[in-house]
Amino acid sequence: MHTLKLDLGTRSYPIHIGTGLLADDALLATAVYAPQLLIVTNEVVGPLYAEGLRERLPSTARLLTLPDGERHKTLATLATIFDALIEGSCHRDACIVALGGGVVGDIAGFAAACYQRGIDYVQVPTTLLAQVDSSVGGKTAVNHPRAKNMIGAFHQPRAVLIDTDVLSTLPPRELTAGLAEVIKYGLILDGTFFNWLEAHIDALKALDADALAYAIRRSCELKAMIVAEDERELGRRALLNLGHTFGHALETCGRFDRWLHGEAVAIGIALAAEVSVREGLLVPQDRERIRSLLGRAGLPLTAPGIDSDELLAHMRLDKKAAAAGLKLILLEEIGRARIVPSPGEDALRPILEQVLAA
Repeated sequence: MHTLKLDLGTRSYPIHIGTGLLADDALLATAVYAPQLLIVTNEVVGPLYAEGLRERLPSTARLLTLPDGERHKTLATLATIFDALIEGSCHRDACIVALGGGVVGDIAGFAAACYQRGIDYVQVPTTLLAQVDSSVGGKTAVNHPRAKNMIGAFHQPRAVLIDTDVLSTLPPRELTAGLAEVIKYGLILDGTFFNWLEAHIDALKALDADALAYAIRRSCELKAMIVAEDERELGRRALLNLGHTFGHALETCGRFDRWLHGEAVAIGIALAAEVSVREGLLVPQDRERIRSLLGRAGLPLTAPGIDSDELLAHMRLDKKAAAAGLKLILLEEIGRARIVPSPGEDALRPILEQVLAA
């Protein structure tokens, strides 16, 4: 096991990465402890891991199974978690265990942020995307029908337990979607890591244990570093949203079931790379390296049938937009990004139409 620390003063917490963590009684006794425990999972992950985890926790631990999928990350589903907490007479010393992918982690974390004005939760991510990104950093939310993650709170977990063994049951499409976030870290913060990914992308797709362990650890190191600098995304943390302004809008256009989050982000990264070239920030050779790696990972680069005006309308609701207008994360080179005001919609529209339908 390798343990990182996300340094946030009194709210610091460990990120444990390794094999067999869900069967590590000593670790569970340290990381997952509370007089009242509620395991929140979904109907896909639950049958695989929930009962085994519950058997290793105190007998008072209860289980709540949510429907699977981004389209269920709603206020209505959130209310079912509150119902379970209230029915269990849970108090402020209760703890939620989020066992699942990004949807489970986001919604369970938001429930923890809201219930009795804040209780503890522990992230136990079971998808690659959640392991390298959404489980770390304390962003919690649900979707609004018109915009992704629009209703939420910053609420840091007590701990993150990343058991890489669970990736053996991950569907190939989910694994591929997670690679988009891994690639993102190399693009915005670490060109050497991007080079490593170019050399090892086939090993990652083949679930090579050593390659996965390194990619997860390096991704978490980079995210922990930037969250420690800017917890509430007032500045540099926004770099982590490379491709997400486009990607979130695409997910909304697709009614949250056409693409997985990582797939939409990959298309968004391709769009961001193209805008970066058009704005004179990125050389075309780097754009082609980016598109090549995304393609080799098995990720989509286009979105046929998406109307550029509809996409722009959803982008206007992006959380990074301010009164002065929309901001984009663009690339200066592989390994370095910047936050810039978006070019006007008249400039973006032809780029969207060209790249989305290419």
